[in-house]
Amino acid sequence: MAETMQFDLVSPERSLMSDQVKSVQIPGADGDMTAMPNHAPLITTLRPGILTVETEKGTEEFVVTGGFAEIGEGLSVLAERAVPRADMDQAAYEAMVDEAHETYKKTKETFKNEPGPVDDAAKLLSDMVAVGSHIGLSPKQPAL
Repeated sequence: MAETMQFDLVSPERSLMSDQVKSVQIPGADGDMTAMPNHAPLITTLRPGILTVETEKGTEEFVVTGGFAEIGEGLSVLAERAVPRADMDQAAYEAMVDEAHETYKKTKETFKNEPGPVDDAAKLLSDMVAVGSHIGLSPKQPAL
């Protein structure tokens, strides 16, 4: 049996997965990474993307919109929102992009002379748009 670690994925709505896993590919805000058993302790923020979990039974994918990952003896992911890839359809994807676009517009109005927060909101929107292409859905292109 391959070496495994405890993995827990939770969102505010529910626990999505709690299992022994071989590896987890994480869409980190500072770059993608793969966590495996005996990984050095680390806390990282997530960007919108695909969280890929490799178990003894196969691979599972989740669309996440942000959150945190904490690697220690195991891996805990606290996602802002997480949806199993199998449950993600065009309508759900477009609703997520629309929400990110509204956040961008509100940030742009609130921080008129502060490019940092506006740039961060634009990056999050761009990452959410890219998720659609990555999972085979028609990408939605909101106007910035």
